[in-house]
Amino acid sequence: MTLKNIIGIDHAVVVVGDLDKAAENWKRLGFTVSPRGTHSVKMGSGNYTIMLYPDYIELLGVLIETDHNMPTRRFLAQRGEGIERIAFTAVDAAAGAEEIRSRGYQPIGPIDFERPVTMPDGSLSAAKFRIFQWPIAEAPGGLRIFACQHKTRETVWIPELIRHANGAKRLKQALVVSPEAAKDAAHMARMINRDVRTEPDGAVAVPSGSDRADFIFLSKDQLGRRYPDVSLAGLPERGGAGLVLATSDLASTERAVESAGVRSAGAVCVAPSAANGTLLAFVTD
Repeated sequence: MTLKNIIGIDHAVVVVGDLDKAAENWKRLGFTVSPRGTHSVKMGSGNYTIMLYPDYIELLGVLIETDHNMPTRRFLAQRGEGIERIAFTAVDAAAGAEEIRSRGYQPIGPIDFERPVTMPDGSLSAAKFRIFQWPIAEAPGGLRIFACQHKTRETVWIPELIRHANGAKRLKQALVVSPEAAKDAAHMARMINRDVRTEPDGAVAVPSGSDRADFIFLSKDQLGRRYPDVSLAGLPERGGAGLVLATSDLASTERAVESAGVRSAGAVCVAPSAANGTLLAFVTD
């Protein structure tokens, strides 16, 4: 029986060392980037979002060191920039936390927090969330997961932020490299109560739910064979590696990413070295 209160990938969290420089970098890749957000003093972090529909990408940086952001700081120290965790959309975070508890996972939270948001007309509002995490030690392929209930979707999915020069529309896949891809995929599938599917090249897919993006677990060599013209330098042997994005027009994507892009296996790709440790592969929807 699938989880009732968790309905697929909500957003991917890309941890970066310098938050403002990262935002400028993603703007150069043709993304519309939100104004900078600042989280609570307890969280000690800030973010920029890249809004797609129905999901998004979050650029996350540590502003002050706190106990709460210790795992993120450890990630940066050990791996460097890249995809640290993936969020699921929670319909009801409290009920979702109880669902995973019933499956043997002790949830962290739910926790309520908010960040200020400058709206397009210049007025100040707030984005409000309720989140819970699976245990930090439960990280399939080195990827932490949590669930996010959006209390104020109107201050997050702002229409002006959803249009991108590179044509990006939504997430199709979250790529996770692992020398034990099948084992890590099975771990993820247990955590979210989903089935696995073996891809033709031996990679293992785990649907995240609803019409949202799939997780794809594969070795770094398999990832290289999928995108043979792209340098994977800087990616770990195990961890969140990249995002496949649906675009409305690959020609627009090529124009927007300019010299950072390369055609490979029918996709327009940006190497991890040019996207803060994250392989980007744009494909037609």
